[in-house]
Amino acid sequence: MPSFLHQRPLYSALSAPYPISPRYSFNSQRQISIFSRTGLIVLFSLMLILGVFMPWTGMPQGIFSVSKPSLTKWRQYTLAQAASFVAKNGTVIVCAVSQPYLPFLNNWLISIARQNHQDKVLVIAEDYATLYKINERWPGHAVLVPPAPDSQTAHKFGSQGFFNFTSRRPRHLLQILELGYNVMYNDVDMVWLGDPFPYLQRKHDVYFTDDMAAVKPLNHSHDLPPPGKKGRTYICSCMIFLRPTGGAKLVMKKWIEELKAQPWSKAKKSNDQPAFNWALNKTAGQVDLYLLPQAAFPTGGLYFKNQTWVQETKGKHVIIHNNYITGFEKKIKRFHDFGLWLADDHYQESPLGKL
Repeated sequence: MPSFLHQRPLYSALSAPYPISPRYSFNSQRQISIFSRTGLIVLFSLMLILGVFMPWTGMPQGIFSVSKPSLTKWRQYTLAQAASFVAKNGTVIVCAVSQPYLPFLNNWLISIARQNHQDKVLVIAEDYATLYKINERWPGHAVLVPPAPDSQTAHKFGSQGFFNFTSRRPRHLLQILELGYNVMYNDVDMVWLGDPFPYLQRKHDVYFTDDMAAVKPLNHSHDLPPPGKKGRTYICSCMIFLRPTGGAKLVMKKWIEELKAQPWSKAKKSNDQPAFNWALNKTAGQVDLYLLPQAAFPTGGLYFKNQTWVQETKGKHVIIHNNYITGFEKKIKRFHDFGLWLADDHYQESPLGKL
């Protein structure tokens, strides 16, 4: 099963950087009238300081400003506008991110930039802080689809917050398909080692990867695998490519239905992946499905735990998923151990820079 990342606490707001000196207290014995010559000079000087020097120090340009208009405008930015802006050759690459995921977003973006596909990336921000941060540094590449879920706190795998976060995914993907674009979805605990698009050239409706760690032959079937012990397949919902066909839209609609039919509860801590598998299983006869090659798109349970296989398939790996492990720091350490953590030393390669 895929695992999401533990989230980090938010940064606190900055306190006022210029406290008033006590010697200019209004309790001083000599008060200056605003209408006196001295008062007008002081007021004029203050206006000059605010109007001329503040912009150079990065302070708000209005005395009562609490946010930059250039950032708040992104509240009206729609998914249709964002998809139109980023789409290249009719394709959009999508991820969904809240503020504590930003280090993983940067790591993923660097790996995509190395394959020259970063301009296609659209970040679906799950909070306004993320929306503003990304569009401030990379205008137009983030959009928030209201309502924003409560994504400011840690969402442990299997929690209701985790379910609320991930269950929005098929709605976003369906809307992009309805707009007429091809769409690739990635979780941000992935790293690209190669270009995946040569594997997506055929005209199938839905492309996906197996979440099982068992080794497949290099010439394995690309059909939907047979169901497992629970009566359904074990396909990963974290790497999907969809074409804007009736079949792909049908799968997304069925996924949404399955999520509604299997809501989260304390007794049954659902996540989005079983519902995705049921959607695939129940539409298989109506949709052209394609299982991507395991050697190119291995699960974390295989890539990070079977080094014999890694050596035997060296040069074939395209996208690595850091799943089969839980915990923010554990995922970073594993990426470090395998030379896949790029965000610290190669941040200059990211369109977001250093975060």
